[in-house]
Amino acid sequence: MSDNLTKERRSWNMSRIRSKDTKPELIVRRLLHSEGYRFRLHRKDLPGKPDIVLTKHKSIVLVHGCFWHRHKNCPDATLPKSRKAFWDDKLSRNVERDKVVESTLRRAGWKVVVIWECETTNPELILTRIEEAIKRK
Repeated sequence: MSDNLTKERRSWNMSRIRSKDTKPELIVRRLLHSEGYRFRLHRKDLPGKPDIVLTKHKSIVLVHGCFWHRHKNCPDATLPKSRKAFWDDKLSRNVERDKVVESTLRRAGWKVVVIWECETTNPELILTRIEEAIKRK
């Protein structure tokens, strides 16, 4: 099926997609704050400018969109039908960059937790995963 939007309208839509303060990120931040956690956002001195940095616990929470970061076995991570080569290349680069950022942070002594967009409907799961990461040595 072809795109039913004009090239200009599609471009305008895509320009409105945010990289910070996304809905999933706000959900996780609200939850952490309500549980008494205090954090910093998008620290520029860390690789990849992580979404949430729990400095006191030397932990980082990365909130990934299922589509943009290719969440395996998630229905939201489908590849668009048009311009497949472009999207495959673009999204593959995102996944590779994620791996590099995560390993760099871990080598620097940070505990890293990835929360996927589709998981933000389950607050207990989010808290459990973050608290387990914080307790790890």
